[in-house]
Amino acid sequence: MSVNIVVPPLGESVSEAVIAKWHKAAGDQVRVDELLVELETDKVTLEVNAPASGTIEQIAFPEGSSVTVGAILGGIKEGAVSAGPAQPTAAPAVAPVALSQVAQAGVIASPAASKIAADKGVDIASISGSGKDGRVTKGDVLSPVASAPRAENAVREQRVKMSKLRKTIAERLKQSQNTAAILTTFNEVDMSDIFRIRKQYQDNFVEKHGVKLGFMSFFIKAAIKALRDLPAVNAEISGDEIIYKNYYDMGIAVGTEQGLVVPVLRDADQLSFADVEKGIAGLGKKAKDGKLSMADMSGATFTITNGGIYGSMLSTPIINPPQSGILGMHNIIERPVAINGKVEIRPMMYIALSYDHRIIDGKEAVTFLVKIKQLIEQPEKLLFDL
Repeated sequence: MSVNIVVPPLGESVSEAVIAKWHKAAGDQVRVDELLVELETDKVTLEVNAPASGTIEQIAFPEGSSVTVGAILGGIKEGAVSAGPAQPTAAPAVAPVALSQVAQAGVIASPAASKIAADKGVDIASISGSGKDGRVTKGDVLSPVASAPRAENAVREQRVKMSKLRKTIAERLKQSQNTAAILTTFNEVDMSDIFRIRKQYQDNFVEKHGVKLGFMSFFIKAAIKALRDLPAVNAEISGDEIIYKNYYDMGIAVGTEQGLVVPVLRDADQLSFADVEKGIAGLGKKAKDGKLSMADMSGATFTITNGGIYGSMLSTPIINPPQSGILGMHNIIERPVAINGKVEIRPMMYIALSYDHRIIDGKEAVTFLVKIKQLIEQPEKLLFDL
């Protein structure tokens, strides 16, 4: 009996996907629930597993094809599957360049030099030999000049079709710039007390909760307090109306191999520090594994992005519509600062708020960042909800 491999439901308002990668080929044996193919939508990557055990009879669509919900991707002929794992196909061996072949091309080279050149993909005819009678030696092949690819053989350009996720990111960011009146305001934060608290309580925190106490939970808690005081930053424009949100679903920007995704930490105001850290860790793992669902990434009221993990000192983050604000965290660098009339070395971070000036005034934006700064520099207020 033949069982169809079908494109599953892709999520609300999503009807099309692109075949990103086939993990099996026609003729391969598969077991039920074994990964067959990855589908990429404009928001997530979905895995399609084998609906039955047997042998793949056919694959109807190659990688890169667009498919719709319900489309038949191929078929599996049900049957017994061998007990042992399938043996991977051996990669074709790279044939070494024989000395006689090199000599026939008008080049004299040692066997060692010929083998290294073949392994490195270097055209031995392009190397000037330093040995007797112009013989190419091992050292000649290993020299930086010889190891560099010849310009005429180098691939100077590569044209690759944009993924649906990348296209959607591009469209949404451009939409944000075209629609919102985006401005960015900056401040700096002394991270000394956060470092002190994390060092003092980290071991106990990990022992009790099974997760590390990071910086992000402090910034999420601080942002929620600031959003409560300045509700316009947690609001959105809908036509000629402003929708004020009395809940705090925090978007956490995460960079993945496929692109930037923003999973959402729901009702973050009701979570403890430990719950926030566990939630962030869980969403981060799902993002890295490509397991985020549509529900995981929709409905955030405010977003926080941390470019500091990549070494960014300062940036102007772009609003994720229909939100009206986004907080940017950056790298922590020890810098000399004036403290009570004296110069001290402190771990400092620049923070940025990009906001929609149509709904948020400059005074509100600056006040928001000042509140973040005050709460981070006095973290006891966050810990004791003061």
